[in-house]
Amino acid sequence: MFGLESTLSLASFTGISGGDMIPLVAITGGLLVGVIAIVAGTINSISSRKQREESRREIAAYVAEGSMTPEDAERILKAGISEDESPTRRCT
Repeated sequence: MFGLESTLSLASFTGISGGDMIPLVAITGGLLVGVIAIVAGTINSISSRKQREESRREIAAYVAEGSMTPEDAERILKAGISEDESPTRRCT
């Protein structure tokens, strides 16, 4: 759909020469990669937090039905927290 001819005709239409087009394409490509990386990181973070919350709810349900002691649940929940996620390090 967009070939070299259409790119060159767009460049001649806008008054941009071929040599000036390379930095423009490089900057635009870099920005596009950055935006994609940010979006992918956000989706990954949301997904992991959702899974963590679902696990907490399941453990709470096990405690509520009596198939797990609260001490076991606390031990399991603490085992899954890394140093960066500990409650003392969170900014709320």
